[in-house]
Amino acid sequence: MKPEVKDSIGLLLGTKINKCVPVSGGDISRAFVLYTTADRVFCKINSSAAARSMFEAEADGLDAISKTKTLKTPNVYAVGELEEGACLLMEYVPSKSPDPEDLEVFGAQLAAMHQTASPYFGWENSNFIGSLPQSNQKHDNWVSFYINERLIPQFQLAIHQKLLAKNEIPGSIKLQTVISSYCSDVNPSLLHGDLWGGNYLIAENGAPYLIDPAIYFGHSEIDLSMSRLFGGFGSAFYKAYYEINPCQPGESNRMAVYQLYYLLVHLNLFGRSYYQSVKNIVNTHFN
Repeated sequence: MKPEVKDSIGLLLGTKINKCVPVSGGDISRAFVLYTTADRVFCKINSSAAARSMFEAEADGLDAISKTKTLKTPNVYAVGELEEGACLLMEYVPSKSPDPEDLEVFGAQLAAMHQTASPYFGWENSNFIGSLPQSNQKHDNWVSFYINERLIPQFQLAIHQKLLAKNEIPGSIKLQTVISSYCSDVNPSLLHGDLWGGNYLIAENGAPYLIDPAIYFGHSEIDLSMSRLFGGFGSAFYKAYYEINPCQPGESNRMAVYQLYYLLVHLNLFGRSYYQSVKNIVNTHFN
């Protein structure tokens, strides 16, 4: 971290930063643990033009989750502009590897968070999925929201970036027909929105914390589908979750269609290595 950046962040915190240690884990922003005289602070820095908006959306999501009193989130201290980009400063939560008991608690608490309801699908503001804009316009109908706010923007971006051809994209009628057949009687639930293994942690005392949300009201199975995309969270997590929110018929079809969104995001962020995974879901469910 450059000395002038460290000084700017010290002014935001109102204290001197004695040591700055880089930490790994993020694909979008750089992360550090800052050591002050009295505390440790977690710091994320991003130099993009959208950095402040990204961090303000992240802080909004963390606050909304915290207010449910179901899952913990790190306390946010500040979002600040830097000479290039912005920073997010928040509570540093020392963590440990999860054991089955921790994951059981996590599953039950996520199920409780998903019981936070809304009269609409979406969110008060648009936010981000990774570094990509995520539109959250309000809809009364889940299928309409998922097609128009999630799939179509990612398909269009993939075409624009020449990662998919127009003839590889399902038409709007096909999307409507298939997703309507898979999804019925969906109620809006508060979602983390990007729930992979890097976006939760288990504190040293065993308490689960959520980080890096892409929050909105949607189908609760969205979070479960993302959690399984890169290996899953372990049987104890899902068993505890389903004891509160039971598994519904047809979940496997919906899981594939919900994972399609995240695979499109990865295709648009990281390139062609995700092309075949996207094509497999499209060919299986929309052809």
